[in-house]
Amino acid sequence: MRALIGPDLLRKLPRKHQDIRDTKITGFAIRCRPTGSHSYVMSLGRGRWKTIGTVADMKPEDARSSAQALQGSVDKKTLALISDDVMLTRREARAQVSRDIQASTSQRLTWGAFVTDHYEPWVTQNRKTGGETVRRLRAAFADFADVPLRELAAFTIERWRTARLKAGVKPATVNRDLAALRGALSKALEWRRGGLRTHPMTSVKAAKIDATGHVRFLDSDEESRLRTALTDRDERRRRERDHANEWRRERGYDALPTFGIYTDHLHPLVLLALHTGCRRGELFALRWADVDLVAARLTVRADGAKSGLARVIPLNTEAVTVLRTWRPTRVETSNLVFPGDDGNALVDVKTAWLRLMTDADIAGFRFHDCRHTFASKLVQAGVDLNTTRELLGHADLKMTLRYAHLAPEHKAAAVAKLVRA
Repeated sequence: MRALIGPDLLRKLPRKHQDIRDTKITGFAIRCRPTGSHSYVMSLGRGRWKTIGTVADMKPEDARSSAQALQGSVDKKTLALISDDVMLTRREARAQVSRDIQASTSQRLTWGAFVTDHYEPWVTQNRKTGGETVRRLRAAFADFADVPLRELAAFTIERWRTARLKAGVKPATVNRDLAALRGALSKALEWRRGGLRTHPMTSVKAAKIDATGHVRFLDSDEESRLRTALTDRDERRRRERDHANEWRRERGYDALPTFGIYTDHLHPLVLLALHTGCRRGELFALRWADVDLVAARLTVRADGAKSGLARVIPLNTEAVTVLRTWRPTRVETSNLVFPGDDGNALVDVKTAWLRLMTDADIAGFRFHDCRHTFASKLVQAGVDLNTTRELLGHADLKMTLRYAHLAPEHKAAAVAKLVRA
């Protein structure tokens, strides 16, 4: 099929395997695909084609300019066939054409196209949280989608940060967004994409925030209410199950399995979080092979840890009791400790958690704050910060220092030494 490649044609491209050749430039065409991922291509002769760019990221006039430049290069290459070193001339011409097209396309590479076509495939393959990083970049920097990479300057980024802070976004969140942006632009510079010659964020500094931050942890009264709410929840679910089975027996239906001490994963999951300080994802990925109830220890595997480093956490008597109670009589060691209803790993417990917080009359407490409660109680009990750091799995002491203010007796003992006898 032949047609003039322009805006009118782009609006009615078919979703099927088809090449639409341009009526003006010989060899210039649009290669259509069923997925809708259409691209501009240029014939180099003898069945060889060169991709100029995608229809989604490139305007027809820009593609036509590249095709004309490519056509001129192809013509020069044809004339060079009469030279003594035909093969060398052909290789040089082909390499130059590739460089010309790449340079032309790279200069127009937008931030959105870079994330989709270059950064996302790399970061999702090489970073454990790559998918989350890409989602953050797309959400936080949506206004940059059509901005060419070479136009992302420090002033543009500083203006973005100012607007975010004025909109009420917390400085810590803005800093995490900027860290993700900095990492992506570093790769663009390393890969020489978008015409970047220097890093645009060299002068952009992170917002100053309180290093200790606000640590939310349970006081003794809140913890008592939480434990009571967990127990009451199990008793309520057990009564509901008994009532349902009575209804089923009256009608001749098979009874549902009766509940044990724990009616589902929530109660043992929360208690284990309070006694080990494990992150939610670490608990979701935990398998019975990682739990040694005889030696009373739990192993967080490297592939499930945020830091990428394995660690061993001793289990106290209550944690051991919880796991012994929760463990099925017959279970494969490869099974998850806290599987979902379908047997696969849990994704979230948000709905059950919010209902539990309402029942316990506890406000402003997230599941992750169980980890803060674990660390805070350790420090208040006199455990040194480095030991607390090792149990939490922090890579360095900076994150653990947020709990230092919970052990004021150490500072009091220090200044007391200044008093002369």
